[in-house]
Amino acid sequence: MEHYDVIVLGLGSMGGAAANTLAERGAKVLGLETFAPGHDQGAAHGGTRIIRQSYFESPEYVPLLQRAYEGWRTLEAESGRDIMELCGGIYIGDPDDITFRGSKEASELHNLPHEILDADEIRRRFPTMNPADDAVAVYEANAGYVRPEETTIANAEVAAKKGATLRFHEPVTHWQATPNGGVEVVTTQGTYGADRLVITPGPWAPQVLPELRLPLSIDRMIFYWFSPEYSDAVPYERYSDKQHPVYIEETHGNQQIYGFPMTDGPAGGLKLGFFRKGSPTTANTIDRNVYDHEIAEMRERALQLFPYLTGPVVQAKTCLYSVTPDEHFVIGAHPLHEQIQIACGFSGHGFKFVPVVGEILADLALDGRSAMLPPTLFDPTRAVLRGA
Repeated sequence: MEHYDVIVLGLGSMGGAAANTLAERGAKVLGLETFAPGHDQGAAHGGTRIIRQSYFESPEYVPLLQRAYEGWRTLEAESGRDIMELCGGIYIGDPDDITFRGSKEASELHNLPHEILDADEIRRRFPTMNPADDAVAVYEANAGYVRPEETTIANAEVAAKKGATLRFHEPVTHWQATPNGGVEVVTTQGTYGADRLVITPGPWAPQVLPELRLPLSIDRMIFYWFSPEYSDAVPYERYSDKQHPVYIEETHGNQQIYGFPMTDGPAGGLKLGFFRKGSPTTANTIDRNVYDHEIAEMRERALQLFPYLTGPVVQAKTCLYSVTPDEHFVIGAHPLHEQIQIACGFSGHGFKFVPVVGEILADLALDGRSAMLPPTLFDPTRAVLRGA
């Protein structure tokens, strides 16, 4: 049985970043993955993911995001792939709604460059949009999107160049802590030993970590691409990432939506989706079909902000959110085995943190601690995860 310093179980977004960082630090690393690099079975596909720093979820995330931005640029440089595009971001809502208020508070607390826009100014700058007359927005130039498939492939390529052994299409059937303080991992093709184990299971967390009984909701989510009706006043260029920001909007309780500029040309469609409107499922039983009534509901909501989004739907795809009760992540030592680190429950807003989560997991696996990890925010034993 070949022995490694660290085995990484799951080479999606977070696991790939962990394997990359561990290899960078000289560890003998084995990465195991059921699917191919950049697969579409979990939560890291669909062409784009928002990145932003004016973070309404909690100001505690902002230092991690600042570090993550450095990591995104490093991954681009090391891989030679185009991954990150800063086209700006706008967060629209009622003055007291979390979308606007939380973004403004995070910007002010961390001295992030930003602007406050009223409805008239939003319409003037971005004529694709027609927000409610009393809506306000935080505009952040230092926001944009990253490409998830390119990210996972890039981390795998770079990790392998740095010496990591990566095995794709090799499902793990069993893992266990060993009496000597190490770990043993069994796959469909062999058995491997290591001093440490990093588990990044994505939406398969309930199956991979059943002993923890984490109260994760695995939700089926949908994102959509709709075609606008172009005009001389609002041509395609107004929707392109040269002139259009990423966006989040919720006004008068109309259900938060998020989305992107058109990144794939005039025929590609404008991508958007509901942020919190999923249906419970599992990673193995998700219904990948998208139905007419779901498309109609999304279009009706989209038209509240985008009055010209009346053309045909180009495509619609499903993905999976792994949501914790407080919507914060789970990162840290396995409560029963200190030699095992876990990272899951990224709750639909974790992808932008990929590089820094990889660093944190490498710190934890090699040193048992990480100065970048918030003391309690992601604690696997926090009260909300214990049902307390």
